[in-house]
Amino acid sequence: MAVVVRNEDEAPLRELIERCAELKGELVEFAQSARFDRWLTPLLLEAAGPERRLDEAEAVRIIDHFILRYPLPGGTTVVDRFVAGQRDLTEADRAMLLGWRDPVEGVFEVRRKDGDAVVLLNLVDDLEYRTYSNAGREAFRGVSAGGFLLACLVPVHSADGAWLISGAMSPYPRSSATEIARAALQLATSHPSLVFRNPEKIEQGWRSMREDRAAFVEFCGSDELVLPPAEAEELLNSYYRHRQHAAVAEQPDRVRGRRLPGLDFPAFELPRGLADSDTVGVIYDDVDGLNFYPDYGMLRNLFSDPAVAGRKQHQDLLRGYLREESIAPTADPPAGRRPPGDRRRGVPEAAAEAWIHLGRTR
Repeated sequence: MAVVVRNEDEAPLRELIERCAELKGELVEFAQSARFDRWLTPLLLEAAGPERRLDEAEAVRIIDHFILRYPLPGGTTVVDRFVAGQRDLTEADRAMLLGWRDPVEGVFEVRRKDGDAVVLLNLVDDLEYRTYSNAGREAFRGVSAGGFLLACLVPVHSADGAWLISGAMSPYPRSSATEIARAALQLATSHPSLVFRNPEKIEQGWRSMREDRAAFVEFCGSDELVLPPAEAEELLNSYYRHRQHAAVAEQPDRVRGRRLPGLDFPAFELPRGLADSDTVGVIYDDVDGLNFYPDYGMLRNLFSDPAVAGRKQHQDLLRGYLREESIAPTADPPAGRRPPGDRRRGVPEAAAEAWIHLGRTR
């Protein structure tokens, strides 16, 4: 379907969107060719489950993600291979297609309709996107202001601020706000890189981490602790309860009369790789955030007591840390240049997965 625009000023945008539709059709056909069967077919079969049932919208999402984001051997994507193999593409076409490798996946609130476009607020990164469909305004017939969309967007190259629906979109009414909020929270916590598309969120993340680190040091007495696993768990759960109660106390009017689950239940549990260690290093770094390291006490002894340097157990532990690829030293970036703690933040499963600043042990 041709895209209808409101006036002649949008004619170039209409042409771009129509070209997007042509390129996307060719790209989908390319992705579904036999050369990609070995990767795409298992993805579809896994989603279909034992009953081999897969609705059209889910199939479209899987194919769209496969085209734009799935890492093929060599680190390329289907888009990369399509661009490399199509000699009749213009430079504008190539730039358009390569820009699609960085789509915006999100949960969106519909702010308003504006001609052929809808203005969407991404509840994950808190940014607005002026969004079109290559099917024209008919694609948004069932969409109304205040409702929600689960969708994937790609940029329209050379049309500043214009985005295009890619793949399937799922509309939800305003009455689904609670479920939509949960979905947005789950997406943000499982894929924090989606949040940090917004530079303001990066700065907010740094600020929140600085505040939390200061509270951690005040509560625990240090930003570096060496504890038996059980004591580390008990301390962390005490700290989280302390922070939760403090947050509730700051907003008494908002929580008065409401039941707040979770305040009296453990929020933190070490995975087996750490729980089985003699000691756990708990380090709240000002750049990499809160991290946990197995047998950290033994590692500290290796640097503080020369008498243990020749012991095989200590040497094996050190080798385990040194084999970790991320051990190479790097300069701390200025605040705001990247998301806080995005290198190794979280709980590593074993020594070979842990990031560590060896300078702390020296």
